[in-house]
Amino acid sequence: MKITFYAHASFRLEEDGLTVVTDPYTPAPGNSGFDRIEEPADIVIMSSATDDFHSDPSHVLGHPTVVNALELPPEGASVDGLAIRSFPAYESLTFDYQSEFNRDPDANALYLFEIGGIRVLHMGDIGNPVAPAHLEKLAGQVDLLLALTGEHATIALDDLDRAIDRIRPGAIVPMHYYSAKGVLDIEPVDRFLDRFPADRVRRVGSSSMELTRDMLNSDAPTIFVLEQSR
Repeated sequence: MKITFYAHASFRLEEDGLTVVTDPYTPAPGNSGFDRIEEPADIVIMSSATDDFHSDPSHVLGHPTVVNALELPPEGASVDGLAIRSFPAYESLTFDYQSEFNRDPDANALYLFEIGGIRVLHMGDIGNPVAPAHLEKLAGQVDLLLALTGEHATIALDDLDRAIDRIRPGAIVPMHYYSAKGVLDIEPVDRFLDRFPADRVRRVGSSSMELTRDMLNSDAPTIFVLEQSR
């Protein structure tokens, strides 16, 4: 499976003639600060439909099927042949999203899908510990974790550690951390990386990589750090 990091929480995943884009942000200055994606996709999955940093497919080319993870049934669904299951979550219990942005703090979900035989869990924009019921369902079911690592209105790193220990992914790719192009005051990725032995961290030096099953190890998952391309 080929994975490309656009920016923030947006990735491109390609395999078996299928292309999936996750959580596209609203581009340009005055919004996220990141550049437009302007590449085609078959499916776009969003962790909500109300967050400008996670729910703007307008700059994804082609005619992708757009999925709001919060609208999926509890048992999941098959969308254009892609099985997707969502895990609704609170974005933050402490930040007043209603008065600041006129939206609910729980308008957000983690979502799990399989592409190229690799099960991918995107953490959406969760701002609290992952619910025990979700952890129970996800344990041993995740090959690649796209992990929120910037704190500040997203999951605390201590809580992320506990989720990783319970889920036991085969590999981890950090996302949603500080970028000089972005407008959010969040933590740099090194805050997360410093919690792991140096031999577990691989800086890819590119925005893309090929992930194969022989690169997965749930006992000691490698953290692959991709460069943001937008």
